[in-house]
Amino acid sequence: MNSDPNPIWTLAWTFGLMSLFAVGGANAAIPEMHRVAVEVHHWMTDKQFADVFAISQMSPGPNVLIVTLIGYSVAGVAGALVATLAMCGPTAIVAYYVSRLLARSTQSRWPAIIQAALVPLSIGLMGASGLILAVTSNRTWAAALVTVATAALAFATRLNPFWMLLAGGCLGFAGVI
Repeated sequence: MNSDPNPIWTLAWTFGLMSLFAVGGANAAIPEMHRVAVEVHHWMTDKQFADVFAISQMSPGPNVLIVTLIGYSVAGVAGALVATLAMCGPTAIVAYYVSRLLARSTQSRWPAIIQAALVPLSIGLMGASGLILAVTSNRTWAAALVTVATAALAFATRLNPFWMLLAGGCLGFAGVI
């Protein structure tokens, strides 16, 4: 699905820039990843994106694994390495220098103000990520109903999300969704 003559540079630029705006981690950038991978560059379909996200969440390791899988689907092992380094490198450098700056300004109030302001931004980005994933993966009414029921249970109860994932997996295995 890739028509870009040099996808490595596109991956590096795309994920390098995206990393600087991923407040709250890689999962906060899911809507932008979807837009870029599916709608702009046509590297994958909605279903492939949902599958890549599911694999990245089920695999042990950091949430940034989705970037590695997108890079791999675009340009193989080189794409996986470039995309991962581009997503992690710039933010690691910025985090290093910001932490040094914050360590020096222990008497100032502005670091706490900035941190408090980033909380709603991060929550909003995570909510947008959930919406994008629900829209791309719910192909039937039964799947949409399971998503809504799971969200309601997660919100209203203290039930471990593992049990909801297990129930969804069993329904999928049984062919209901």
